[in-house]
Amino acid sequence: MKHENIHIITHSNEGEKLAQRLVKEGIHANIHRNSSNIDELWKTADALIYIGALGICVRTIAPLLVDKHTDPAVINMDANGSFVQSVVSGHVGGANQLCSQISNILGAQPVITTVSDTSGLWALDMLPSQYNWQMETTQPLTQIISLFVNRKPTALLLQSRDRGTLVLETEIPDFVTVFTEEKDINEDQFDLIIAVTPFVHQFTKPTIFYRPQMINLGVGCQRDIDSELFSKELDRLLEKNKISKLSIANIGTIELKADEKALNDYANSLNQSLKVFSDQQLDAVTIPNPSEKVESVTGSSSVAEASAMLLSENNLWLEKVKAKAGDKYFTCAVAINAVNQRKGMVEIVGAGPGDPELVSVRGKRLLQSADLILYAGSLVPKELTYYAKPGCVVKSSAGMDLQTQIDTMKPFYDRGLLVVRLHTGDPCIYGAIQEQMAKMDELKMDYRITPGISSFQAAAAALKSQFTIPEEIQSIILTRGEGRTPMPEKEQLHKLAQSQSTMCIYLSASIAEKVQSELMVHYPAETPVAICYKLTWKDEKIWRTTLENLAQTVNENNLSMTTMIVVGKSIGNRSGESKLYHKQFTHAFRKGEE
Repeated sequence: MKHENIHIITHSNEGEKLAQRLVKEGIHANIHRNSSNIDELWKTADALIYIGALGICVRTIAPLLVDKHTDPAVINMDANGSFVQSVVSGHVGGANQLCSQISNILGAQPVITTVSDTSGLWALDMLPSQYNWQMETTQPLTQIISLFVNRKPTALLLQSRDRGTLVLETEIPDFVTVFTEEKDINEDQFDLIIAVTPFVHQFTKPTIFYRPQMINLGVGCQRDIDSELFSKELDRLLEKNKISKLSIANIGTIELKADEKALNDYANSLNQSLKVFSDQQLDAVTIPNPSEKVESVTGSSSVAEASAMLLSENNLWLEKVKAKAGDKYFTCAVAINAVNQRKGMVEIVGAGPGDPELVSVRGKRLLQSADLILYAGSLVPKELTYYAKPGCVVKSSAGMDLQTQIDTMKPFYDRGLLVVRLHTGDPCIYGAIQEQMAKMDELKMDYRITPGISSFQAAAAALKSQFTIPEEIQSIILTRGEGRTPMPEKEQLHKLAQSQSTMCIYLSASIAEKVQSELMVHYPAETPVAICYKLTWKDEKIWRTTLENLAQTVNENNLSMTTMIVVGKSIGNRSGESKLYHKQFTHAFRKGEE
């Protein structure tokens, strides 16, 4: 939560100095000394920061407290800046977050007492703002939170897939059981139900619904359809098909209807804008129910179905339905965002250079929630697969050809499960994923790519080197030597070497003599070289030498696989300064000295 209107209230010289320090360090706030207009500040502030005794703070704000949903966040801290306490509106008002931010600035001890924070449980009231969900509850929120923080048996229904559900799946408390289908929940076994779903379900137990925005409506209508009647009938249609209006992500139609009041009013009621497509865009979509009549009027054989499919990049969840609002008709079709639908998905994940702790946070979460991990066993340390959850199938692709890999992943995909295809480094750099994506495109399998740290970045870190030098070297070349895979003529090493940039050479230790020969056409013989074996692995080794000794060093140490060769003057360089930190350099965040 971002606080736009913060006021700091203090009664001492020390407190005022501390307040000025906070402002200087980035807390955008107004400072008040012995303020007498607390009532007015309370009405307009996002947050109030009291510097002084907690008792004074409490007695001052007590008469002003109304409701945690409207009260500003209140922070109290001592004049020495040793302790920072969240007092009021910890979650909803963002006091806990602001408390942590101030503590980090001062190196102070944050004092946060909300149960979900102290117990490490999900803050149920904060999830909507964190993951862009809407929220509905069948009981007062305080009752639901009480059941949760008291660790009552809880069913978690997940019918979407996004960043939020990935976090929930990988941080499951021991009293929570995960389901993906409503019918599988035996309510007698649970006191609380948490549902992340775009669908309307009826439960008898206290329930909190989170509504991810993943529903796309395609709509067509007769000209000048009544706005109020249209809204009422469309809501009824959604309710009949058990779709929550709160999960609507987009509403689309044809350009011809861009100014249709009823469609714009409905979109505006959801704080959205109407999305429009040309007749050519719509007509290019293969839809299940083409209409000659619609085509004669609009130029496209479909408006509702094609719009929904374009918005979602997915097939239809609900085919075209015709309805009447007053004396005029409209059509509606529904599709779910392809990336959010709880169905089969292949996540191509970059494992990083080797150290399991260098996989991205998202990559780790995907590994923790996967149903199949297919990893490049010849290049990825097996330790990375130890993140797998119980029941996950783990297989190495080291002995598999392309078709065998696809045949291994597809049965899991077809069952609606999550597959992680784990590649070394960053999968988009020499990851051989292009042919896998082509096959998956052919089979209409959905996939995404999660980037990883590449070995050239790990090499720079291990060598404690910046691979660019101000005004000398401003390019980094990622390439490979020509082995069994031919190199394009214009990318031959001796041609790339003309720039004498920092060069990071992959997959080429086995042809070290050829690499050295080509580089020496332009690089001086004394050019620094680093030969990096299994970067960040437990058995990492690095040899520093010069270009004239490159091949000898590789051969003496019997290096072939998982070896990166770095060439260039930037290795270990400490000369040359950038202008960024020069005291006379002006940029967006600092004015330089004259």
